[in-house]
Amino acid sequence: MTTVATMIPHSRPAIEQEDLQATVEVLRSGQIAQGPWIERFERDMATFFGLQGGVAVSSGTAALELALRALKIRAGDEVIMPSYVCPAPWLATQRVGAQAQLVDIDLQTFNIDPALARRAITKRTRAIIVPHMFGLPADLTALEQLNVPIIEDCAQTLGAMEQGRPVGTVGRLTVCSFYATKLLCAGEGGMVLSNEGALLERVKSLREYDGAPTLDPSSFNLKLTDLQAALGLSQLGRFSAFHERRRFLAAAYRDVLSSKSAVCPSVPPGRTHGYYRFVIRVPLVRTDPEGLMSLISRLEQQGIHCRKPVFRPLHRYLDQSGFPNSDEADRTALSIPLYPDLTEDEVQQIQQSLAEVLS
Repeated sequence: MTTVATMIPHSRPAIEQEDLQATVEVLRSGQIAQGPWIERFERDMATFFGLQGGVAVSSGTAALELALRALKIRAGDEVIMPSYVCPAPWLATQRVGAQAQLVDIDLQTFNIDPALARRAITKRTRAIIVPHMFGLPADLTALEQLNVPIIEDCAQTLGAMEQGRPVGTVGRLTVCSFYATKLLCAGEGGMVLSNEGALLERVKSLREYDGAPTLDPSSFNLKLTDLQAALGLSQLGRFSAFHERRRFLAAAYRDVLSSKSAVCPSVPPGRTHGYYRFVIRVPLVRTDPEGLMSLISRLEQQGIHCRKPVFRPLHRYLDQSGFPNSDEADRTALSIPLYPDLTEDEVQQIQQSLAEVLS
């Protein structure tokens, strides 16, 4: 098979003329650090979720750490989280001195299994971090019944619904990421949102130390810039169009894959999917000596850059066992390019390559 010259990337930000105009306006203003654009971005993101307020910070990982600190989680405390997720929740938990309690996922949804989360609760449990994976909300209805403070990690899921409720509106705190390839792109950055004013004020006091009446050794410099906020605001204005495009592309992929050896993303009753990623499972790769990487290589030879959606489950880093669903996802889950500015020619190329490789 001949390797093609042009590669369709796994991710690509949708940058339009209005994004350029917004950032140029900030540059020309001379106010490029934290300022009025940040305040507007925080206000508009809170309105988007239907929450009281938000606090913009330098990254999604920083948002997770400040959310934990706002809940006064510290050494000796435990925080429940799924193993099948990027390292950010674990890193944030380590930085506040707490211990991460890993649990397995529901393989059909890639989200944390509420029944296993219940079993992980101890007298030292202080919170549960709930990532909504790949665009699909976790089972918030079941997780609420655990009576443990929830931090919703919406880095991969915005605009989706669970039992008629938007993601981000159930937990005591919600965090977002605005990394270059996320649903809303600001290049980098994050935000903590909540309906509890006291928690928001605590996050603000931790985000920065300038102007504080006292010295607080727990304060940081984790601010976002107006330049990033302007880009984020411009993207937020087009979120509905982004969302609809992702749903359209997901339907196009399903049409091709419905008769192939792949398990398409599940959407349980009462939930909607935002399709940050289109993640399929390919059980047949278990019989290939090279596994998933062989499939990824074959698609790359056809000009399609696919990836494992999670580089490595957390329990694998920590040499823990007892996570069969996370292990199965690690062996068989494949993320296909899906983002708003995929061209029709690119979509057709992806469809054709998937049909051939998975036939």
